[in-house]
Amino acid sequence: MILSFNKFLTEGKNTHLEHIEDEIFNEGSTGVENAIRFLDEVINMLSGSSKSAVDLTTKWDGAPAVFCGINPENGKFFVGTKSVFNKRSPKINYTNDDIDANHGGDLAKKLKAALKFLPELGIKTVLQGDLMFTSDSTFSMDVDGEKQLAFRPNTITYAFPEDSDNAKEVKRAKLGVVFHTRYTGGDMASMKASFDPQVRTLRKSKNVWYRDADFKDESGNATMTSDEQSYAEDLLNDIKAQFSNTSAFIDEVTGFAKLIPMVKIYVNDMVKSGSVSGSTRGLVGFVTQKYSEAIDSVKTEVTKASKRAELQEVVRYLNSNREYLDEVFELHESITDLKIFLVRKLEKIDSIGTFIQTENGLKSTAPEGFVAVDRVSNKALKLVDRLEFSRSNFTVAKNWVK
Repeated sequence: MILSFNKFLTEGKNTHLEHIEDEIFNEGSTGVENAIRFLDEVINMLSGSSKSAVDLTTKWDGAPAVFCGINPENGKFFVGTKSVFNKRSPKINYTNDDIDANHGGDLAKKLKAALKFLPELGIKTVLQGDLMFTSDSTFSMDVDGEKQLAFRPNTITYAFPEDSDNAKEVKRAKLGVVFHTRYTGGDMASMKASFDPQVRTLRKSKNVWYRDADFKDESGNATMTSDEQSYAEDLLNDIKAQFSNTSAFIDEVTGFAKLIPMVKIYVNDMVKSGSVSGSTRGLVGFVTQKYSEAIDSVKTEVTKASKRAELQEVVRYLNSNREYLDEVFELHESITDLKIFLVRKLEKIDSIGTFIQTENGLKSTAPEGFVAVDRVSNKALKLVDRLEFSRSNFTVAKNWVK
């Protein structure tokens, strides 16, 4: 089975992707409907349906994100980070002097390597990808007695057997990048993103190891059995039932502008502590702590009083709607449970070794996750095991500078 990546344009730039379960807080009932449609289509896809309205890519854990190609405004080749799309003072680098002026540290070094070697690919548009390695960042390691050539751009360590063709290409290359997005348009400000980088049109170069992020299951290992399909559909039906009981309140709570940003921070805080089970009680404690810290940090009594009033308003609302909000958190967890079940199936593809650093050394892990793109809503959402990857991403030291 090959899950092909159909082509379409999305509005705006691909600079941030949301977790599928967080759509409940981002878009209210519309977000939950999107999540349900995504999950339903991924179930169809993994059950062998050729009519799925969702395409999948593998999420590579590269860093930094690199934007490169031809600026349509002047025809010049450039490299940069997402700051190339800044509305004010975009940081577009055409020369090493530009890089020195706009960036520093290890990031500047990586961008200079990109500026030197990526033009060899003959890029005609603008591409976005994740930088995986430069020639000085690969290393050898032993995995179960087998020598592997490895690189760790961010949190996950990737490894190929040293005698494999991939390892030989990596060893020869000056940098590696996984492209996942292509931009087209008459100027940088109005460019639209397509999740089809068209790497097949690029020239080969011994100095650049590159590939796209398309999810390919040529072995069929990710295909669900009939029992697994039934289990997934039962979980989805439970989500639909929960949603029917909470949809009105979901739209009410997502309209509370002061609350939702703190809910999302609370969810990330839970992930850091190893949990995906939110509750109104936990949120009240979290909000109280954050407001108390904010109150202590300001000097004027007028501002302190204003923040105390805000805290009272938020806590009063939470306590008076405790039952409904707990149901929202239960729905959030149910979406997470089905997502994790599907991610486990997608992880069956084993095209490259992936490892994560622990206090006891490297251990085998799954890829960072996957990106589902819905052709109906023109949305892209992350399917990531946050307890496995996101928590590690919060805690593992990075070897690059933003």
